[in-house]
Amino acid sequence: MPVAHVTFGTTDLAAGGRFYDAVMDAFGGARSMETPIAIGWAFPEGGPSIGICLPYDGQPATQGNGTMFALFASDEDQVRRVHAAALANGGSCEGRPGLRPNGFYAAYYRDPDGNKLNAFCMPAVS
Repeated sequence: MPVAHVTFGTTDLAAGGRFYDAVMDAFGGARSMETPIAIGWAFPEGGPSIGICLPYDGQPATQGNGTMFALFASDEDQVRRVHAAALANGGSCEGRPGLRPNGFYAAYYRDPDGNKLNAFCMPAVS
């Protein structure tokens, strides 16, 4: 089953917009959709996109415990740039960029609403 997009609830559309503008820019993505209650980002080459929205039911947005959205990075430098952009734009660190025991290079971070994301790549073999 192909993934089309992932959407996170937000309590502050403006703050979330700034955060994802910076993170998606570091990945090469950009805003592709914006309404008074939602913003979406996509990549020029296509593939899954990401969005944030004020919950349609009017209840507070909450993050899933154990839920994470992982994004492929082109290389270790992009992982570091994405993590830095996240932290500089209201995000928090959940794991600094580095090589993980299972062999991939990753960084973990949360958006301003506490949703967990991951940027990772498979390191080049020397």
